Amino acid sequence: MKRGTIITGGLLALVALAATRLPAADDAAIILPGTAGTTLAQEQAALKAARRQSDEARDRSARLEQQASAARDDAEQARRRAAATAARIQQAEADIQAAQARIAIIARMQRTQAARLAARQEPVVRLTAALQMMARRPLALALVQPGSVTDAVHMRAVLGQILPVIQQRTAGLRAELARSRALRATAQQAAGALTQAQADRRERQAALATLETQKRVAARDYRANAGLESERALALGERARDIVDLMDRLEDAGTLRERLAALPGPLLRPARPDQTGEPAPEAVRSSSGPPPYRLPVIGQLVTGMGEVNEGGVRSRGLSLVTQPGAQTVAPTAGRIAFSGPYRGYGQILIIDHGQGWTTLITGLHRVTAQVGDTVRQGEPVGITGQGRPTVTIELRRNGRPVDIVPLVGLG
Repeated sequence: MKRGTIITGGLLALVALAATRLPAADDAAIILPGTAGTTLAQEQAALKAARRQSDEARDRSARLEQQASAARDDAEQARRRAAATAARIQQAEADIQAAQARIAIIARMQRTQAARLAARQEPVVRLTAALQMMARRPLALALVQPGSVTDAVHMRAVLGQILPVIQQRTAGLRAELARSRALRATAQQAAGALTQAQADRRERQAALATLETQKRVAARDYRANAGLESERALALGERARDIVDLMDRLEDAGTLRERLAALPGPLLRPARPDQTGEPAPEAVRSSSGPPPYRLPVIGQLVTGMGEVNEGGVRSRGLSLVTQPGAQTVAPTAGRIAFSGPYRGYGQILIIDHGQGWTTLITGLHRVTAQVGDTVRQGEPVGITGQGRPTVTIELRRNGRPVDIVPLVGLG
C-alpha cells in the first residue's frame, strides 16, 4: 500500500510536469514579437551592424565634446556641442536598432523552443495519463476480481522498475523548461534595453533642440542674403527637368562660385556674418580625392548602388530604412546648395563639398540647414519622417555617381 502511494505520488508529479506550458505568445513583456520576413542571418547581421554603428557614434560624440571644450568662441562651441549631441542621438538610434534585432533573434529562438517543448511534452502526457489510470485502480476492486491481487502486485513491481526510466526521460523536458525560463529572462532584458534606448533618444533630442536655439543666437543667424540665396536655389529647382538636372545646375553654380573665389581681388562676401574669414572645409581643400565620408543616418541598407528600387528605378546611391524621426547629419563638410521640398522626394538636401563633389539626401521630413550654410561633418541638418522612412544618399563627382560603400566601410 505504501509502495502504491509512492508510485501514485510520483506519477501525479509527472503529470504536473507534463502539463507545464510556456506563457502566452501575446505577452509582450515575456514573449517578444519577431520581425516578419527576415532570416536569422539577416537579424544577426543587423545586430552586428547596429552595435558597430553605436560604438562609432559614441566615439564621434566623445571627440566632438573635446573639440567643443577647446573652442574659443560661443558660436564654435555651440556648433560642436550640437554635433556631439546629434552623434549621441544616433548612438541611441543604433542602440534601438540593436535591441530590435536582438528581440527578433530571441523571438525566433522562443518559437523554436516552444516547438521543441511541445514535442517533448506530448509523449510524456500520454504516458503519464495511462500510468495514472493504473495507479489509481482501487485496492478493494482488486480483492474481488480473480487474479487481480497477483496482477496488481505484478503491475506495481513493474511500475517500480520503470519509474526511474520515466524520470530520466523527463529530465530532458525539465531541461527544456529551464531553457524556456532563461529565454523569458533574456526577452525581458532585451525589452528593457529597447525602452531605455528610446528614453535616451528622447532626452538627447530635447537637448539638441535647446542647443540648436543657442547656436542660432550665438551665430546671429540673420543673414541679409539668406532670402536671396534661397530664392535662387528654388528658381533653379523650378527650371530643372528632374532631380538629376537640378544637381547638374547646382554643380555648375558651385563650380562658378569656386572660380570666382579663386580670382585675385576683393573676397566674396561670406554666406554668414559669423563665418567671416572662415576657411573652406579642410576635407575638400586637402586633395581632389573623395572627402572623408560617413552615412548621414543610422539605418538598415535596403537598396545598393545599381540595384533596382521599389519604384523600378536603378539606384544611383544607397537607400536606408531608419527609425521614425531619425537624426540626419552632414556626411562630410560642405555648403548647403539646396534645402527644401522637391517633386515627390520629400524634403531634400544638396550639399556642395567643393572640387566637383556633391551629396544629395532625399526622403527627409524636416531640414534644419539653410541654403548657404557651411556645415562640418556630423553637424545636424535634418530629421526623417514617421512610419518606415527611407532615406536615399547619392554622392557625385563632376556629375557622375560615385559608389559610397567603400567610403563608409560597408564593403
